[in-house]
Amino acid sequence: MPSQESREYLQELRKRPAFGAVGNEFDLDALRKGMEIRQAPANSVIKCIRSQIDGMPCEWVVAPDADPDLRLLYLHGGGFVSGSGAHYLALAGHISAAAQCAVLLVDYRLAPEHRFPASIDDCICAHEWMIASGPYGPAPATATFIAGDSAGGGLTLATLLALRDRGRPLPTAGIPLSACTDLTLASDSIRSEEDPICSARSMPVFAELYLGEADPRNPLASPVFATYTGIPPLLIQVGEHEMLRDDSVRVAAKARSDGVEVKLEVWPGMVHVFQVRELPESYEAIEHIAQFMRSCLP
Repeated sequence: MPSQESREYLQELRKRPAFGAVGNEFDLDALRKGMEIRQAPANSVIKCIRSQIDGMPCEWVVAPDADPDLRLLYLHGGGFVSGSGAHYLALAGHISAAAQCAVLLVDYRLAPEHRFPASIDDCICAHEWMIASGPYGPAPATATFIAGDSAGGGLTLATLLALRDRGRPLPTAGIPLSACTDLTLASDSIRSEEDPICSARSMPVFAELYLGEADPRNPLASPVFATYTGIPPLLIQVGEHEMLRDDSVRVAAKARSDGVEVKLEVWPGMVHVFQVRELPESYEAIEHIAQFMRSCLP
């Protein structure tokens, strides 16, 4: 059963319209402003270290006693058109503390100014840079991971697939959260689930802004259509009450059928990207992420 705090949180969410639910309004400027807000870790002992990767802004988040050579690349959400690493500093701090790793947040290029596959190219560049550079300068990583939520969850999978296809070094594992994996919008939950965070009416707009004329069935745009042979283990987390739930369920089934080790967690009573919501289940899910990362290390 969800915690009392989570049940009350869901009740409050349902009192106001989800993004894009009223009159099919899609306010990109408001979305961008909201997702640019800097959410610094509450614990001031967590270090936030700004850097750049070939001109791309990024920021390391390092908790006390974290191993700077154990590195996780975290790809923010925002529908491919909004979002920033600064908005995820608090979550990165929790992950760094739980997993005792350094977390790298990157501001990959956004659509529609930079359409598919620009963001994937940026994520590949960030992972390659992270292999050789840590929070305190050039130093080889002992292990790397890639995680991300929503659009960033889809980019997590796309980056893994692109690294494999290009013959580049792969991370130890991937961790997609509430991932957007099918821009053909064919998942049943898109139609059946009343998402209190983001309306399904907004999804065609996100897809058009990101893809332009690109084929939505391209596996790097919609990883549900990919072949996963050769991809490292995956931990997939998703909430019960989100329209993208079945995007995660379908990817888990496809990856398993291709021989990949997959742990799928569908959290009862939870909403889109519940890991950022400072609920009891948020911290429990983060601990699951840390346990999974440790289980993948030699």
